Amino acid sequence: MASAASAVEDFLRYARVERGLSPHTVAAYERDLDEFSGFLQGYLAATDWSWDEVDRLAIRSFLGSLQARGLEPSTMSRKLSATRVFFRFLHRTDRVAANPARLVRAPRRDRKLPGHLSQVQADDLFVLLRAHAEHDGGFVPLRNRALLELLYSSGLRLAEIQGLNLQSVAMRARQLRVMGKGRKERIVPFGRPAAAALTAYLPERRALVESRRRTYGSRVAVTAGTDVGAALFLSRLGRRLSRRQIQRVVSRVLDAVASGEELSVHALRHSFATHLLDNGADLVAVKELLGHSSLSTTRIYTHTSTEKLRRVYRQAHPRAV
Repeated sequence: MASAASAVEDFLRYARVERGLSPHTVAAYERDLDEFSGFLQGYLAATDWSWDEVDRLAIRSFLGSLQARGLEPSTMSRKLSATRVFFRFLHRTDRVAANPARLVRAPRRDRKLPGHLSQVQADDLFVLLRAHAEHDGGFVPLRNRALLELLYSSGLRLAEIQGLNLQSVAMRARQLRVMGKGRKERIVPFGRPAAAALTAYLPERRALVESRRRTYGSRVAVTAGTDVGAALFLSRLGRRLSRRQIQRVVSRVLDAVASGEELSVHALRHSFATHLLDNGADLVAVKELLGHSSLSTTRIYTHTSTEKLRRVYRQAHPRAV
């Protein structure tokens, strides 16, 4: 098992150092491969086994065990993808003669439309946020308004909005410099409402940082190696907002306008793409704005727009039903 474990460690080091994948992606690979290794130990009925003993049947049996546990096809596909990438690495480094995962078919997934806000709900959301910011004032309401305005205006992923720094924002050009998946950088525009919300938030943010520095000196709250002076969105303690904190803020606000729908941060990204396409945006342009590597990933949003067209047709055409 030592050689099998060391191969996984080598792969994770390769993914982290040479490919520059995010810690989140590397951690997901590690979890999936640990689970696969645990299955193989029982499947091969041996504590001392090697990866060249694993064949296509073993991988299909692993998927069968996942299905028996009631896992979603999307989760099974992700674990199979991790296995494929891992065996590709083993094959390229001459540790196995072939990639047995290459010809294993992923389980068929139900094509679910992503959860998103309607245009009316989006309008209600920002009326609500603006009212809170103007009535309550202060750091948190202004920050929350800026956070959600920017998410909806730019379609960023959770990790991307969380990683934004002050230097990521070009206010005059209304553009963000974003580090996306695979450490690919892209430029994303944002609209006037988001710019107005940021303009209102930034003085409050600056006052918070200055207050923390007066209290604690020049060395203030350093979290995960990142000085608070760099992070765009801060907590009341002057630290970069964590992903979990952003999720809580966004989910709470979204529930106020879409109660019971259990929408998450990603719903604003879905809303961004859907509303662009509903209003005539080009699919390729939306792909670039979202930072997708493949157009097929972006096409799911055309299904959402098609559903809207079908509803309009059924409601308006005299012979639709």
